[in-house]
Amino acid sequence: MVELQRAADPTANLELMTETVKAMLEGETDLIAALANVSAVLNSYLPDINWVGFYLLKGTELVLGPFQGKPACTRIGEGKGVCGRAALDQKPLIVADVHRFPGHIACDSASVSEIVIPLFKGGRVFGVLDVDSPHPNRFTDLEADYLSRAGTLIGNFLETTSITEVIHEHHTF
Repeated sequence: MVELQRAADPTANLELMTETVKAMLEGETDLIAALANVSAVLNSYLPDINWVGFYLLKGTELVLGPFQGKPACTRIGEGKGVCGRAALDQKPLIVADVHRFPGHIACDSASVSEIVIPLFKGGRVFGVLDVDSPHPNRFTDLEADYLSRAGTLIGNFLETTSITEVIHEHHTF
């Protein structure tokens, strides 16, 4: 079992978060178990958030995966909302105020800002990491960098395990 320890310094806390994600993935072979624990880790390390989780690409849709928070949208169409846009553009997306984002999909009315990190396997998008906050302008470029590092760890995990049941070969993003 991995012990969660938070640091007062934001950068040190993000370093600990990334190391804890790495530790949670080591030795695991099940995608759902791994992503469930990673979402719990991120929920523990990221202050002032109300939702954190994963959407996995299945065909032309992002489908809800493991998460922490209130019930969420189950399916997101290609290029739709913040998650779909980040997957389509294949780059992190920080939205200071989701109510000003064209096509925003409101899953939790309390969410005001959002960060989405595309996740890659073999150079192709296989899903996204989505984090919401009830506060405007909550997310920083520093957090985007560390969450991208966590995403890279997840991609490396997928490359070194034989997970196929959730990852489908038909990608459109």
